[in-house]
Amino acid sequence: MTAVSSTDSGTEEIRLSILGMSCAGCVSAVEGALSGVDGVTAVNVNFADHSALVKGHADPEQLTRAVREAGYDAAVMEGFEDPEEQEALEHERYRQLLKKAAVAGVFGLPLMFAGQLGWLPHIGSEAGAWFWPQVALITLGILVYSGWHFYSGAVKALLLGQANMDTLIALGTGSAWFYSCVIIDYSDTLPSLARHAYFEASVIILAFINLGTALETRARGKTSSAIRQLIGLQPRTARVIRNGEELDVPIEEVGLGETLRVRPGEKIPVDGVVIDGHSTVDESMLTGEPLPVEKVEGSEVAAGTMNQKGSFLFRATHIGRDTALAQIIHSVRQAQGSKPAIAKLADRISAVFVPAVVVVSILTFLMWLAFGPEPALGYAFVTSMTVLVIACPCALGLATPISVMVAVGRAAQSGILIRNGEALQTAGKLTCVILDKTGTVTEGKPTVSTIDAAEGYDQDTVLQLAASIESGSEHPLASAILAAAEERQLQILKADKFEAVAGHGVLARIDDHQVCFGNAALMAEQEIACQDYQEKLQALAKQGQTPMLLAVDGQVAGIVAVSDPIKKDSAEAIARLQEQGVRVLMVTGDNEVTARAIAKQAGITEIRAQVLPQAKAEVVRQLQQQGEFVGMVGDGINDAPALAQADVGMAIGTGTDVAIESADIVIMQGSLAKVPEAIALSKLTLTNIKQNLFGAFIYNALSIPIAAGLLYPVFGILLNPMIAGAAMAMSSVTVVSNANRLRWIPINGREQ
Repeated sequence: MTAVSSTDSGTEEIRLSILGMSCAGCVSAVEGALSGVDGVTAVNVNFADHSALVKGHADPEQLTRAVREAGYDAAVMEGFEDPEEQEALEHERYRQLLKKAAVAGVFGLPLMFAGQLGWLPHIGSEAGAWFWPQVALITLGILVYSGWHFYSGAVKALLLGQANMDTLIALGTGSAWFYSCVIIDYSDTLPSLARHAYFEASVIILAFINLGTALETRARGKTSSAIRQLIGLQPRTARVIRNGEELDVPIEEVGLGETLRVRPGEKIPVDGVVIDGHSTVDESMLTGEPLPVEKVEGSEVAAGTMNQKGSFLFRATHIGRDTALAQIIHSVRQAQGSKPAIAKLADRISAVFVPAVVVVSILTFLMWLAFGPEPALGYAFVTSMTVLVIACPCALGLATPISVMVAVGRAAQSGILIRNGEALQTAGKLTCVILDKTGTVTEGKPTVSTIDAAEGYDQDTVLQLAASIESGSEHPLASAILAAAEERQLQILKADKFEAVAGHGVLARIDDHQVCFGNAALMAEQEIACQDYQEKLQALAKQGQTPMLLAVDGQVAGIVAVSDPIKKDSAEAIARLQEQGVRVLMVTGDNEVTARAIAKQAGITEIRAQVLPQAKAEVVRQLQQQGEFVGMVGDGINDAPALAQADVGMAIGTGTDVAIESADIVIMQGSLAKVPEAIALSKLTLTNIKQNLFGAFIYNALSIPIAAGLLYPVFGILLNPMIAGAAMAMSSVTVVSNANRLRWIPINGREQ
């Protein structure tokens, strides 16, 4: 796959790696820069893996230049990016943020405690004249080291006419440091109440924000791992037959129409049609079904699926980016890139809040300079700086990540792994949840569910004969039957003259008896009467079971049925989801009869059966277009595109690594019971975040007018910067305390 590829519509797709994006607000800036390039028709920037997919007919050099002019960096991706390298970069960023938080905290916290205990020299004293300039220089170095990414982000936002959390952080910490420098240099000209430095506040703010950003980065997870797992499914080489010789060639050199051989235990390299041979193939990555599928001449096979014991020849029908596996990879990428970013409520507030604070600060300075008592300049500076100090974004910056961190920890204790904060916030808004069937609603492990013995036989004898004949079979259900016989400690009898009838069943002689085991078609072929069992066979099929007939010496001896039972808590979990007002659908690649049987047992009224991977993602997309907030719960690779497309993707932890890496939330246990709990926790967390944001904002909204001197003309009250600092600290304490309530609120998945 090249960096520039053509789509079905004739337009080109160019993938770019974007460097320098520090928050979701950067996405719009990069999209705007790329959209302005001639020839670009569509742009999707994926903040999760810092990439951009550009459609149209644009010059790659112009695209990278446009991104650089916007203050970021870009490079054209050649082929598939290296996910391990991307993961290493994310880990390095996490480590660097922790270091920046530690450096700021190690200096800021002792300085704060020393100040509170009165151990620091007074500003203006002989000792202070030496001490405080040293503190100013040290804190300046810390601001540069621990906060440079915030300051550069604020500058980028300013150049684009925007205001975000970087703007608030840069404004709060920068004004506190600058104000403190003015205090130590001009303490004699300022009122006595103003002689207090805020160096420790500026660095402690950076410590908290960096720590929160680091934890958010870690919680966001390794999104690129999903792509790496999917790419790893395709073998690197294929065995082709050319001029009568079998040759191992790189997968890229396989051509359409070529004949390939697949040996036992090998992955199928490309899509094709079997032309000779017989085997069973594990297609769980494609269909999600745990049972291997028999393949005979004329059967279709898909790239990435795993051949079992047989060997066969097939003709290549789809290669490269046209294989089913390549389409799944493309679907995951498209869904990840097009997923709408959830705008942070704090960013929306700051977009108005920051300019308003600056305007109020300037007006405060001018008003005091024009009408204030002497020294007017001193009062003007103190009040304007106090406005900025009390508007410090510490609490506003902590409001969301603190709640998310507490909730994520609480969820982990309950066996719910939340991989990013946005998913936690969005899960509570879900109006519809799509459930995969196999491994999600059901156990995902076929077991013997029914043994019906005919007259003259008992269940153990029927199962013993079935297991004995299946011991030499590659039949997809053989393992379930053998496991049931082992559980009952039944002896496996020797089977002679074994014969497999593709698609029908197996024949053999056991203890001088002719034994047949398979479907009704096999019985008809062997001229064995089984009409009396048709109703029973149909009834078992409607219950979601796969029934097979056992015949001995031309007479039906019994029925053995295998099924994939629903998990013991699936029905209760689905009932809880419905109590929460969530619409529940089951979407599966299985047939309609089995799907309806399982849905009935689980209490699900809406189903979509025989749905392939790309179509699952399309079902999600259609529901989203109808205005639904959609959650997808699955456990298979086939669910990866739908998990990525959904507003919230939830993977059952017993599923595949690809499903887990494609999901926003991972249920560590193989149980649906945690899904309604995750939704309930999300609702509580979203409420908690709104409370925090309101608390943080209300402190500023009420304190800023007082800081500006609104009460001074009537009451003679002027807010001491120390009180401003206390109010700032109190808002942070309030936010943290409120967030910690999430640790104790009971969450059981029912409406609170």
